[in-house]
Amino acid sequence: MKITKKRISVLMILSILLLATTGCNSTKTQPAASNKPTVTDATKQIQVIATLFPQYDFTKAIAGDKVSVRLLMPPGTEAHSYEPTPKDLVDIKNADVFIYTSFAMEPWVEKIIAEANPNTLIIDATEGVKYYTAKEMGIPNHDNDSDHDHNGVDPHVWLDPANASIMAGNIAKGLMKIDADNANFYKENLVAYQADLTALDLEIADTLGKFKSKEIIFAGHFAFGYFSKKYDIVYHSPYEGFSPDTEPSPQNIAAMIDLMKSEKQKVVYYEELIDPKIARVIASETDAEMVMLHAAHNVSKEDLSMGLTYIQIMKENLLKLKKGLAGHE
Repeated sequence: MKITKKRISVLMILSILLLATTGCNSTKTQPAASNKPTVTDATKQIQVIATLFPQYDFTKAIAGDKVSVRLLMPPGTEAHSYEPTPKDLVDIKNADVFIYTSFAMEPWVEKIIAEANPNTLIIDATEGVKYYTAKEMGIPNHDNDSDHDHNGVDPHVWLDPANASIMAGNIAKGLMKIDADNANFYKENLVAYQADLTALDLEIADTLGKFKSKEIIFAGHFAFGYFSKKYDIVYHSPYEGFSPDTEPSPQNIAAMIDLMKSEKQKVVYYEELIDPKIARVIASETDAEMVMLHAAHNVSKEDLSMGLTYIQIMKENLLKLKKGLAGHE
């Protein structure tokens, strides 16, 4: 049979249509999408939510502009009294990455993890960090209410730069998992940031090691346990345990006043984002200067907008400690 050019053209068109139809139908047999938490869309910026300021800042240092990171707690909020709002819970479920400190620091996280979106990568920032109890820290702890006192465990691990380095490593590992295309970027930034943390650790140790007496009065809750343990600081507080929710007794406050006078201490330290009323009482009775020592749970709105970092906070703390210890030599 003679095949004309016109017939050939018709046959070609029919073949193309048949292939197109077969291609469309073949999508029905494609395997279901994996629930493994990864981000494959190169145009999408990874959405990260961090519970506390340290892991928020560590993430920014490691990820740069590769991710959009949000601090879950509103700036200026005291960390121990924070509870997530319904909107926070929705945002966490919609995030690509959720980073928390520990169940000791954020007991409400346990329920969030149980109900989490399987596509959200959840990072325990303190995995591998050694935690200490009040007894191991030598800290008085007579509050048996676990909801108020972190189950007797000191959750403020980030105040030891070596622990901060472990936390940064956990965050970087998670980011490399969810965004393999930028793994080298995260790894290089992690190495540089951990070097900065090591330098910070050495600077603190060298500076504080020059003081014969390393005794401070801190009119806040026991947030600096890991810091004082690392650098051999003798650390007194009128509080008992790790939570600021319970007021110190009048007897404990009086004991701090007596200690200030007997040791001729000239500085009383207080904590960030909490009314320093206890420090005011002690200062008024001893003519001491009030100085804020920042435990980096959270920062003010102004500090956040100015880009205050964990390392800057720690270096500022060192300057303030030098002031107090120098006056006590």
